[in-house]
Amino acid sequence: MFIRHVWRSGRPIDTWTARESADEAKKRGIVESISASQVNRYLADAALQPHRSRYWLNTTEKDPQLFQQQVEIVCGSYLQAPALYHQCHTHTVCVDEMTGIQALERNAPTIPMKAGQPARIEFEYTRHGTLCLIGNWHVVRGQMIAPTINPTRTDEDFCAHIQQTVATDPLASWVFIVDNLNIHSSESLVRHVARLEGIDESELRTKHSSWLNQVEVIFGIITRRILQRGNFTSTAALQERLLAFIDYFNRTFAKPFNWTYTGRPLA
Repeated sequence: MFIRHVWRSGRPIDTWTARESADEAKKRGIVESISASQVNRYLADAALQPHRSRYWLNTTEKDPQLFQQQVEIVCGSYLQAPALYHQCHTHTVCVDEMTGIQALERNAPTIPMKAGQPARIEFEYTRHGTLCLIGNWHVVRGQMIAPTINPTRTDEDFCAHIQQTVATDPLASWVFIVDNLNIHSSESLVRHVARLEGIDESELRTKHSSWLNQVEVIFGIITRRILQRGNFTSTAALQERLLAFIDYFNRTFAKPFNWTYTGRPLA
């Protein structure tokens, strides 16, 4: 087990083993004697798992009230999505990118697992380039729709992706939920939307959206199911596998999230 501490021990480490924690506790006079296994038992009794961690994103919005309003708007969009879809023919879609997806070819075949031994994947690999996946997660249908896979991620790429997505159902209304990346509010995209909606382009302004993006969960699934153990001889092979998995996921596993968060702390 590994243990994290904030002690200023002088040790050049950030992640501690139970043995090091036991040694430090004796050094500081906290206890006269303790074993590494006892440290682990104390942690287990307290239901603490310091060897585990999760990333989180701190907001850059300085006004807490404005930030709260923005969160509630996005959460409201998720909660309203089923009624909008079934009653008003409106698609609510989460959009984001997986960038720098590497087409890695292992330099030796993977050795299959056998009793008592996991599969062994060759550590060395050859790089064959990278791709960017722009994904749409349909909040109500629970599917990835109209993905775009390109070598680049530019303003023009994202604007073309939105146009391609809308073209799948041009008579519908669309709600796109994106994060604050600059290309998500680029001039080319904003002007395109303005032309579709008949808005005077001289009155256009940019507006940032939220980081509450459901499609990130799907990107995590793609990483675990396809990329971590993947073996791709070219970017074309990588693209083919990504599209095949998205189709497979939509047919077999996809379902909408049971979104209950309203933007306020859950009771």
